[in-house]
Amino acid sequence: MEDKKILYEEKEMQARSGMGMLIGNIALMILAIAGIIISASLVVETNTTLGVCIILLSVVVIVVAPIMLIGLKVINPNEALVLTLFGEYKGALKKEGFYWVNPFCTGINPTAKHLGATASQIATNKEHENMTHETVGKKISLKAITLENRKQKVNDELGNPIEIGAVVIWKVRNASMAVFNVDNYKNYISTQCDSVIRNVARCYPYDTNEAGQENENNNEKSLRGSSQEVASIMQRELQEKVDIAGLEVLEVRITHLSYAPEIASAMLQRQQAVAIIAARQKIVEGAVGMVQMALNQLSENDIVELDDERKAAMVSNLLVVLCGNKDAQPIVNSGSIY
Repeated sequence: MEDKKILYEEKEMQARSGMGMLIGNIALMILAIAGIIISASLVVETNTTLGVCIILLSVVVIVVAPIMLIGLKVINPNEALVLTLFGEYKGALKKEGFYWVNPFCTGINPTAKHLGATASQIATNKEHENMTHETVGKKISLKAITLENRKQKVNDELGNPIEIGAVVIWKVRNASMAVFNVDNYKNYISTQCDSVIRNVARCYPYDTNEAGQENENNNEKSLRGSSQEVASIMQRELQEKVDIAGLEVLEVRITHLSYAPEIASAMLQRQQAVAIIAARQKIVEGAVGMVQMALNQLSENDIVELDDERKAAMVSNLLVVLCGNKDAQPIVNSGSIY
């Protein structure tokens, strides 16, 4: 694997300016046509071999000049063209401009072969669904490309079925490696993206509340609570997978995260129950603190002396008032509890 990466390391091809070759070929063709006309009249009048030679030379020029024009290449900004000559890698044109190369050099782009696909094939092919505007000609786009990974059903760390989707921003960093090291670099990154999302999602629970609340520091990552950190992990793992293809992953973002429909209702009830229990715990903690504060202040200020039975009754009444869901209805007791 390492040998391939070194063998197909990108090298910039030295090409001539295309403008001079274009003007020169057009001028030669004009001169060749003029030479044929003049030589034809010369042959008719004098019947010399010089005229015949000029005519033959002009015909050769007219035939060769259009072939030479095939070598003209236009490179737009953020584009690259990987060229081979009879199967030998010659280099890549990456700098924008108008160039002339050997007309027998061939541009290589494995994604261009899909241009002839039918509409039904395109509809069922994820690559064309997400990136059809990039598969044009032999040039390779160096622009940032968005790969939208469709929702897929996976199991989280606890085995709960969930649906997760992500979007990947990527670009071609090394055009030669993208062309030669993998069969189709767009299919390659799409497949690796599916694999990485599945593998990472299996390592974390949907929510930390499901993994247990015994972790007081709550440092455990979850798909819902630590989506940015999980997306960063996905980006690192995906980058390791696509390095061989000369691709660079710029960003990964989780765009969809939910429970699978078959357990969504049950999990919603579970979340509501967890929220209610957590809220009740806070209410009870606050109520106990308030009751303790009331008893301490009554005792310190010598407002009233309460025996254990009266303290128990007061604590019971205060807890009912403070922890109840509805407003308490006061009852005035004018007698003694004894």
